[in-house]
Amino acid sequence: MSAADRLTLRQESDAVDDMRIERPGKTLRELTLEKMRDAILDGRFRPGERLVERNLCERLAVSRTVVREVLRHLETEGLVEILPQQGPAVARPDPKKAAQIYEIRGLLEGEAARTYAPISTAEGVARLAACIDRNEAAFAEDNTSLVLKGTNEFYEALFHLAGKDVAWSIVQSLNMRINHLRALTISEPGRGKNAIAEMRAILAAISSHDAEGAYRASIEHIKSVAALAARKLQV
Repeated sequence: MSAADRLTLRQESDAVDDMRIERPGKTLRELTLEKMRDAILDGRFRPGERLVERNLCERLAVSRTVVREVLRHLETEGLVEILPQQGPAVARPDPKKAAQIYEIRGLLEGEAARTYAPISTAEGVARLAACIDRNEAAFAEDNTSLVLKGTNEFYEALFHLAGKDVAWSIVQSLNMRINHLRALTISEPGRGKNAIAEMRAILAAISSHDAEGAYRASIEHIKSVAALAARKLQV
């Protein structure tokens, strides 16, 4: 093949590349799902509040088909429930199921902390400390979304540092239900200060290579928030 032919092929290839359509990063359904999920976790939609499709279509400026798909997805995440003769509504966390979720969290988070403490490194501890610092700033701003994100980042880092990837996948499967409960408890006055203190206690034990201390601090953290959630769910 001559140099001229190679040049022609390269030019044709470039022309094809120029014709390619850039796909958006997220679909309309995904964007709508994020908006609805955030609105529920931020408390803009309260537990038990009906989610009327027509109203949601107008507020979100999307079709009824998209709204229905999003509501079905949120139902699988435990954030939406279908009420008899009423239709979709924001799910009310069930106290018994909430207690089971906290039990699972205690087992998995406690074990992750206990596993990582003996092998913790300065870099890993600094990574966890940075997550707590960001979370403290989010609490100070009273920003629910950032608090949820920061808390999730802390535990994701802890589980991965401990080599507990399978356990983290289990936590992720419950993540929306966990965040629904977190959104309920972080709104309690003074919870930010207590939550940060509890997380720093876990980190202090980890940085001291105190496996049992890290486990106990994790369990105490879970017991504290579980008791708070139980009180709020009884109201």
